[in-house]
Formats: sequence, structure tokens, C-alpha cells
Amino acid sequence: MNYTLNQLRVFHKIVETQNVTMAAEQLFMSQPAVSIQLKNFQSQFDIPLTEPIGRTIKITDFGYEIAEITSQALEQLMRLQYKTKEYKGVVRGKLRIASASTGKYVIPYFLTAFLDQFPGIDLVLDVTNKTQVISALKNKEVDFAIISVLPQDLAIEEEILIENKLYWVTNSDQNDSAKPLIYRESGSATRLEMEAFTRNLEKYSRNRIELTSNEAVKQAVMSGIGSSILPLIGIKNELLNGSLHIHPKKGLPITTQWRAAWLKDKRLTPVAEAYLQFLRQYKQQILSEHFNWYLNFV
Repeated sequence: MNYTLNQLRVFHKIVETQNVTMAAEQLFMSQPAVSIQLKNFQSQFDIPLTEPIGRTIKITDFGYEIAEITSQALEQLMRLQYKTKEYKGVVRGKLRIASASTGKYVIPYFLTAFLDQFPGIDLVLDVTNKTQVISALKNKEVDFAIISVLPQDLAIEEEILIENKLYWVTNSDQNDSAKPLIYRESGSATRLEMEAFTRNLEKYSRNRIELTSNEAVKQAVMSGIGSSILPLIGIKNELLNGSLHIHPKKGLPITTQWRAAWLKDKRLTPVAEAYLQFLRQYKQQILSEHFNWYLNFV
């Protein structure tokens, strides 16, 4: 068998898109050229990789197994591509990170000096909800996920970044328990912690509001709609100007950990390895320079 790099790339993209036309567009190739590459790749196997269904294409079980191998091969070829540059002290390529929404208050401070140190690196940072972050991590679409709660069904490696402290917050110094509690959407790590804490608070059992972002919850609390449990990391300015107030409650703050997580079975690219080394070397310095107020908050 004699596979070409182009055949591997074409087949990998066809499996990814499930569509020859779309694969051709994303590879900047003509559709006939993609079809020829697929045909030449298929000719080296006795078992079908794909099956035509009308105008669409179906990947066979065997095809998916081959696609997994081609994905690993392309990843290794990318590592080979960067290896010479790495030895020359020049790291180039993409760093892909997905962050849960509250992580936007954390991760930029752990990126600035790294990007200054390696100007040849392009950053792709997706700030979204926890469910989509875990999905991107599981599907190996990102190098790292910035999360506060680890998924139980994935084998994960992690680098702890900073504590995530959650407090009971209202818009005044009077704790108005008659108003509803404002929750994050289902699946949010903050939502899970908040539900666990309020489960035995009978007066809040029916009166509740659900919003789909931390910023939306914060704005709703500031307007006086209700109260919520919010991450301290995202309300510094509001505490200083008095638009939000923390109410001491037994069992609070709830403390978890923000971490950079990656799949145990995914080999890190040279760019991702460089970033992990950076985190381990400079984490304490970053915490000291940017998060002293947070770490010492009482």
C-alpha cells in the first residue's frame, strides 16, 4: 500500500464533513479532484470506506476505523512539521482553547505573556457554555478546555490554575429572600453547585429564574430581579462600586478549581506542549501579579 499525504487529508475531511462538495470547498480543491483522491485511497482497501446514498455519502464502520488512524497520522505529521522549528527555538502553529463562560475572567491573564513570548502562534479561543466545551474536548477539537468541574466519563489530565469561589449575591445590603433565585442554564457548573446548595432551602423551591450566561445573571441581580450565587472572579468592579453585595451564608463560599484540562490519550502538539510548560513555569507569577485581590478576598 502506498498512501499519499493528500489522500489522507482528503479522506479525513470527507469523514469530518460527510460531504464531498463541502470537503472540496474546505480543502480549496475541485470536487472531481477530491473524488479522484478518494477513489485512489479506496483502491488500496478491499473493504469499502464509504457508501453512496443518493447525493450524499455514508462512511462505513471500517471507514470510521481508518479515519481514526488517519487522524492520528495527520497529527503526527503536524508534530513532524513543527519539530525543526521547535529545535530552532521557534514555535509556530495554532493553540486551540475552549473555555466555560466564567473562564473569560481567568484565561486571558494566562495567555498574554505566552503570546508575547511566541508571536508565531495563532490563538483560537472559544468562550461558550460548559456542555459545548466538554463536547469540543471529547471530540479532540481543542488542545485545552478551561473548566471548573471535571467530566466523569473522560480520562483527563489537568493543570490547576486558580480557585473558583462562589458567593451569594444581591443588589443591596438587605437580603430579600422574597425575591426569586436566578440560575444559570442546565448543565452549567455554577448551576450544579447552586442547585446542590439551595436544595434544602424550602422558601426558594418554586420561585426561580433561569438565564443562559453569567453576564445575564449578573445584570439581572443588579437590576433587583432576584439574587444568585455568582463567581467572585466576575464581580470585582460591581462589588467596588456597590451595585452588588455579598451576603454571608453558612456553607459559602463554594470553592472549586479552574483548570486547563486535556484528554489523556491525545498527544499534545508542540504548541500545546509549549503552553503547558509556560503555565507550569509562570503560573505563580501570574497569580501574584493579577489575582492578589482575589486570592486574599475574605
